[in-house]
Amino acid sequence: MSETIGVLVVDDHAVVRRGVVAYLEALDNVEVAGEAANGREALDLLESLKVRGRPLPGVALMDLMMPKMDGAEATAEIARRFPEVRVVILTSFGEVERVQAALENGAAGYLLKDAGPSEVAAAIYAAANDDVFLDTAVARRLAQKMRSPQSGVAALTSRERDVLVLVAKGRSNREIAAELVISERTARTHVSNLLGKLGLRSRTQAVLVAMREGLVAPPS
Repeated sequence: MSETIGVLVVDDHAVVRRGVVAYLEALDNVEVAGEAANGREALDLLESLKVRGRPLPGVALMDLMMPKMDGAEATAEIARRFPEVRVVILTSFGEVERVQAALENGAAGYLLKDAGPSEVAAAIYAAANDDVFLDTAVARRLAQKMRSPQSGVAALTSRERDVLVLVAKGRSNREIAAELVISERTARTHVSNLLGKLGLRSRTQAVLVAMREGLVAPPS
């Protein structure tokens, strides 16, 4: 990464925030853009930056269980109001339903709080690059639990299936375009079409469907 990534840290535990901030400050190309104790504070901070004409952080590192507004609801609001901010869930809860709700609301990825420093860095860099990063253990559970929509992968064209596989491998639209020798705009259109056919709302969900359908192998 050559550009500095601003990261907003959202967690209701001050000690956790301090630890995360201290770690982020040691990362290359990462700058802590602010802290918030819940989803409402995070939205207020982003709105304040926007009103003042200040750059928004590229990534919000978001806890799930918080008072006033939890991480899943905050993620949906950020995706709606500040789509340039990518949300990565960082939670101590491994409950599939809670994490799945966050992904459906637009989260770019998620980690458990026992994740290693390299995983936290990888998740932030992936989100900033419009990719996804999934915790290995919960990704397996989500892939097993997630039911494929009625239309299913069979409804996709061969090109859309190719694009789905590349999305599941973490390729950006630009990388998909280069690999399939198509324009970036066409790649973006294919991604939008396959998400629509599968009834999905995010690339993260597409990754889980691809794993469930056996198009790519789950993380080892």
